[in-house]
Amino acid sequence: MQDIYFIGVDSGSQSTKVSIINQRGEVLLSASRPLRPMISRQTGWVEHPDDDLWDSLKSALKELMASFKGDASAIKGIGLCSIRCCRVFLKKDGSLAAPVMSWMDIRAYVPYEDEADIGYTGSTSGYLTFRLTGELKDTIANAYQYQFPVDMNTWKWTEDPKAFAAFRIPREKLLDMYMPGEILARVSAAAAADTGLPVGIPVVATANDKAVEALGSGLIEPRVALLSLGTYITSMVVGQSNKPDTDNFFTNLSCIPHRYLYESTGIRGGMWHVSWFKDIIGDEMAKKASSEGHSVEELLELEARKVPAGSDGLLTVPDWLAPATQLYKKGVMIGFDQRHTRGHMYRSIMEAITMRMKNNLDGMVRDIGEQPERLIVCGGGSNSDLFMQIVADVYGVNAVRNRINGAAGLGAAICVAVATGIYTDYAEAVAAMVHAKDEFQPIQANHRVYTVMNEGSYKDLANMLEGTLKQMHSAYEASRS
Repeated sequence: MQDIYFIGVDSGSQSTKVSIINQRGEVLLSASRPLRPMISRQTGWVEHPDDDLWDSLKSALKELMASFKGDASAIKGIGLCSIRCCRVFLKKDGSLAAPVMSWMDIRAYVPYEDEADIGYTGSTSGYLTFRLTGELKDTIANAYQYQFPVDMNTWKWTEDPKAFAAFRIPREKLLDMYMPGEILARVSAAAAADTGLPVGIPVVATANDKAVEALGSGLIEPRVALLSLGTYITSMVVGQSNKPDTDNFFTNLSCIPHRYLYESTGIRGGMWHVSWFKDIIGDEMAKKASSEGHSVEELLELEARKVPAGSDGLLTVPDWLAPATQLYKKGVMIGFDQRHTRGHMYRSIMEAITMRMKNNLDGMVRDIGEQPERLIVCGGGSNSDLFMQIVADVYGVNAVRNRINGAAGLGAAICVAVATGIYTDYAEAVAAMVHAKDEFQPIQANHRVYTVMNEGSYKDLANMLEGTLKQMHSAYEASRS
């Protein structure tokens, strides 16, 4: 069979990545552009500067298409995956009426305040669809239920007047919504000139970025969990119905129409905890790594491998990025003594992320009553063999790593494959395009260490420190007044 191609877009919080992927799930070409630093004009406000989301997508696509030497007519479409939980205000002509609010912006979750120059409000995927096609359309699966009046049972805007009124968004200011795997519109001549894309290729609806990542990781069956090691770290399992009132997870719309994902509470800042530590090590560490033929990450991992499971009692609370409503929360490292090195600190951060997420998944499992038998790990953290082994050891189950761990782009490509009839359904597309790379089995001695450490102290550590952190925050704020 002659190769056919799909373009997968992964528009994230830190960068925009685009890939050309064939029908076997092989990445032929990729390009990416970093996003500019967020701006904060006021406490609690977190915005994307200027037109950064479109500018980065436009630039990445242009590089991708300039490098592509294949038959452009074999490109079947572009799957658009973008950041969830942002809030976008558009003028009536579709241009930005205000900077895009990040998912970290406190205003993104409050009821809408109507303003005359705002023609529409929606998500990042709706805005980028407009820039690619000139049409104001979006996927319902990126309409976050706590921001927009979406009916999680019908996958449409709610028809309940009271529920609709709570959001205070005029119906005429909401975009027309489509299901994942539907063709939204086609690339316009103007967008083709900006990006190098072929004029008229379909732009296909996907879902919110975590749901697209789940699809691209192959999470479509029960009794399997996904650990997503990204800027926001979370765990997901497949669900069959909307469960609105739960303590340890929330229901997310899947990338497969009328299917659901149950998503645990997560870690804000996510893998940034690891990169933060790498960055503060400084130039001396970078020079040492370079002289030995390693990256900084590789050198830190070599040092961390020498550290026993449990990091000789060094515990970390991964709360470096506090919610705007709980500013007292802080990251903590506790338990230092003369044995501890930077290798201990590096390993302790990985262990903290893993134990926090294991506890969060356990809470979700108690609520849904179904224990996962296998764990898929995706995202940048899964590149580390040490991190993968820690995950297997903490969870006590086999941890699977796929060939493609940047799974959102692959999930977007799968949506195109289904929308354009290359595969009859999502199960067939996933079987053909998602492939496991390797599997890590738990080391039972390490699993026992982590289980004892978690049950004996770590599980309650954040709660035990909360009172002290609140006192510290109050004292600090008082000292500034």
